[in-house]
Amino acid sequence: MSPGDGGLPAEAREDLIRRLRKIEGQTQGIQRMLAEGRDCREVLNQLASVRAATHRASLELMRHYARWCLQDTECADNGESVAELIDMLLRLSA
Repeated sequence: MSPGDGGLPAEAREDLIRRLRKIEGQTQGIQRMLAEGRDCREVLNQLASVRAATHRASLELMRHYARWCLQDTECADNGESVAELIDMLLRLSA
């Protein structure tokens, strides 16, 4: 793994792409629901599902990035990179 390859093993990259395609399908479904005038509660339920799915995808990506950064001596020894890692963790927890 390196920053040039996104710090992701191929299997993890494919998993994230699958997750994002599913999220894309969910958002398209929400658009159809709105166009059809579906009940707001149903739409809000689907939006909550999309939010949860994007959060899980973000956490999975963060897990791989943190592992890469902590194992890579150049990243781990660089105070800026560690500060950036902490900032990203804080953004995800908000």
